[in-house]
Formats: sequence, structure tokens, C-alpha cells
Amino acid sequence: MENSLHHREKKFLDGPRSRWSELKYAFSVFHQLITGFRKLHFIGPCVTVFGSARFKEDHHYYQLTRKVSAEVAKLGFAIMTGGGPGIMEAANRGAKDVGGLSIGCNIVLPNEQAHNAYLDNFVTLNYFFVRKELLRKYSFAFLVMPGGFGTLDEFFEALTLVQTHKTEKFPIVIMGIEYHQYLLEHIKKMVQEQTIKEEDLHLILFTDSVEEAVDHIQKHSIDAFSLKLKKAKRTMWILGEKPVK
Repeated sequence: MENSLHHREKKFLDGPRSRWSELKYAFSVFHQLITGFRKLHFIGPCVTVFGSARFKEDHHYYQLTRKVSAEVAKLGFAIMTGGGPGIMEAANRGAKDVGGLSIGCNIVLPNEQAHNAYLDNFVTLNYFFVRKELLRKYSFAFLVMPGGFGTLDEFFEALTLVQTHKTEKFPIVIMGIEYHQYLLEHIKKMVQEQTIKEEDLHLILFTDSVEEAVDHIQKHSIDAFSLKLKKAKRTMWILGEKPVK
């Protein structure tokens, strides 16, 4: 299945395809979105954690992610990740440590990525852009841990949506100051070259402090949007819906 999907995605770059092929592609995307919406409809407000799949359990960043995610889950948020190993596993594991809700949006890759063992609910998707939309849709804050290209892609997309007012001014916290020092320098360079405004720097908090990160999310998410825990929405059995425990 993965090879077939990979082949179809490469063929997409060849130029115009038949109208039937384009229609099937559109329906495939729509099906993925509806599947995600149905699966995640009852999870409540989330904090999404981005980060590398490659850090092992004994790594400092794994342990930091597990700790900060546990503290965020204590605020009443579900912890959402890409559902895979590494930082994603650490975040989901941190939520489970304190009895929080743990959610994953996994992705089908040529080298198959299995979902981690700490998920209460998850959906597996074929398209990165559908996955990113679901990671954004249910989130009231974003935690960015050390990672690679995918992490930076997710971070900058979330940041762009906040900067351009396409979404609410949700807090974005980057942890791992030493790891991200050149990223911070580059963002400051953008201000210097006037490709972004100086006020845009205030859209991001760089910190290594779990307490500061949690306080920032409390202030700029829960307090700013008057979030309160609400009674779970009623499921509709006729649609095959099941509540998330």
C-alpha cells in the first residue's frame, strides 16, 4: 500500500492527469479528512507537541518532553502528537503518566511508522497536509521540541497561521534553547532585514523551563480564551460514533 501511494504521489508531479484521476484524488483527500474528523471529534481542547521521531527513551529531550507534557496534561488538555516514536512517544507517555488523554495522528511512510504504545485514540493518514490540519484543528497551544525538517515544517506553518490571523493567537513554545539557537538567530535576522515585524517575536516563547512553558500556556491559552472543561458531547450511535474515555 505504501509503495502504491508513494508512486501515485510522484505521478502527481508529472503534470495534468485525467479528470477521473483528479476526482479520485479529491475524494481520497475528502475521505481522509472525514475519517480524521469522526475519529477526533470528541477529544476536546488539545496541546500539540512537535518533535523528532529519532530520540530514544534515555535522551534528555525525550525525558524533557515527557515531563512538560505531563504538566500540560494536568491543566486539562489532551496531548496530541504525530503518533510515532521518539518525542511523539514521550509526549503521549507523559500524558498517560498523569491520567491525561493521549492522541495521535500517524502518517503512512515508505519506511512504515508504527503508532506508539501510549495512545488512547489515533488516526492513520496518507497525506501530510491532512495530518497537519488535524494537528492544528483541535489545538489551543503548540509545543515545539528538537526535531528535523518535519518539525520545522509544522512549527512554521502553525506560526504563519497565527501571524497572518488565519487562526487565533495561540501560544507557541519552543523548548531546547541550545538546539534551537541558530533558529532564534535566523528569526532575529528576519526582523533585522524587515521580512517580519519585531512584534512577531512575541508570538514565540523560547525556554528550557517546564514551569515557564506551562505558565505561558496557562496564561495565553486557558486564561486568554476562558477555557473550561465541558461535559463531553453526546455521541450518535447511528453514525457509529464512540466516546473517548
